[in-house]
Amino acid sequence: MIKERLTSLDVFRGFTIMMMTIVNNPGSWSSIYPPLEHAEWNGCTPTDLVFPFFIFIMGTAIPFAMPAKVFGPATFNKIMVRSLRIFCLGLFLNFFSKIELFGLEGIALLIGKLVLTFAVAYALLGTFSTKIKMVLAFSVLGILLFLAYSGIEAYQDVRIPGVLQRIGIVYFFTSLVYLKANLKTQILVVASLLLIYWGLMTLVPIPGIGAANLEKGTNLSAYIDGLFLKNHMWSQSITWDPEGILNTIPAIASGIMGMLIGQVLNQSLPKLEIVKKMSVIGLVLVILGLIWNIVFPINKSLWTSSHVIYTAGLASLCLSLLYYIIEIADYKKWTKLFLIWGVNPMIVFFFSGIIPRVLTMIKVEHPGIPNEPLGFQSYFYNYGITPYFVNPMNASLAYALIYAIFWSFILWILYKNKLIFKV
Repeated sequence: MIKERLTSLDVFRGFTIMMMTIVNNPGSWSSIYPPLEHAEWNGCTPTDLVFPFFIFIMGTAIPFAMPAKVFGPATFNKIMVRSLRIFCLGLFLNFFSKIELFGLEGIALLIGKLVLTFAVAYALLGTFSTKIKMVLAFSVLGILLFLAYSGIEAYQDVRIPGVLQRIGIVYFFTSLVYLKANLKTQILVVASLLLIYWGLMTLVPIPGIGAANLEKGTNLSAYIDGLFLKNHMWSQSITWDPEGILNTIPAIASGIMGMLIGQVLNQSLPKLEIVKKMSVIGLVLVILGLIWNIVFPINKSLWTSSHVIYTAGLASLCLSLLYYIIEIADYKKWTKLFLIWGVNPMIVFFFSGIIPRVLTMIKVEHPGIPNEPLGFQSYFYNYGITPYFVNPMNASLAYALIYAIFWSFILWILYKNKLIFKV
């Protein structure tokens, strides 16, 4: 059943998830409009806002989910189980392409992978008692970690970190801070995390390299990733991970800052006063982030402290605008598309990552090269979309938009039938 929700927050989440789907699924990674690409290193593009916005939104939702702030064993177990389920969904995504089943190949292997995927999705998204959820989550986690470190060749370089993994970790710590600390302590925790991370990254020498630095692959965060995640990092970087160990510390601060804004939204104040508060906070944070950027550059891969403050400020401004338009001006006719995306984020996160992998495994005959199989995704893009565009970037964007439309149709069906899947 769809419960009473804050529409503006769901719309903000829906827009963010839609943007994630579009930027993660271009027709060709070599033909992308600059705003739909991540910054090369330092800096911030619209695409660099997607992940921190989602973490911010997740934090904002926590006070709405737990308004009473009652902490005990039952509450802790629920938080831990939810965090584990999110983490395991992301970890399984990293395994999907590497799964081997009894020597199966081709369509037989694909069917086996899909059966396994739906079994894992049911275990991690299904409605069970907290105890059963915990057993299932720990079982999935144990099996996947065993495979990763078992020495089996197929899994020896599977990535451990990831987007959902970070979301799960941030949710866990942000929830505990919300339940166990008062407002003053929460702000102190954020400040401490950001200042400590700044100090570690800019002052601590890197063993075997030398002085502290913020360059690719030679900074402290990369060193720690190499120490504890060797052979299990992002394939495109190999020696470091953008969702690594040390740079998850400031990501927790991103979640807490969202949670702080959630408490502003929950205050017994006139709605216009709430908008003013969020707007002022957002503007101040953006300015502080730009000032800190001078000495600690805004950088998504390192998740620098300036990046945390800057993106949290922009998120606060965006949410305050949506809150005014939707909750105060009551202009909601345009929101349905984003609403259907916003209420089922985990389904999109998980299966929008699975589907491209499945389409790559489905082989068709190459139209130009006899006896040469071609993945269906490449076939559809190169022969179903590209011929209609002169500019390859338009073709690449068209593919991403078609994929988003496909997901909009699925999410509309789920919404119409009041089906909301939660971890």
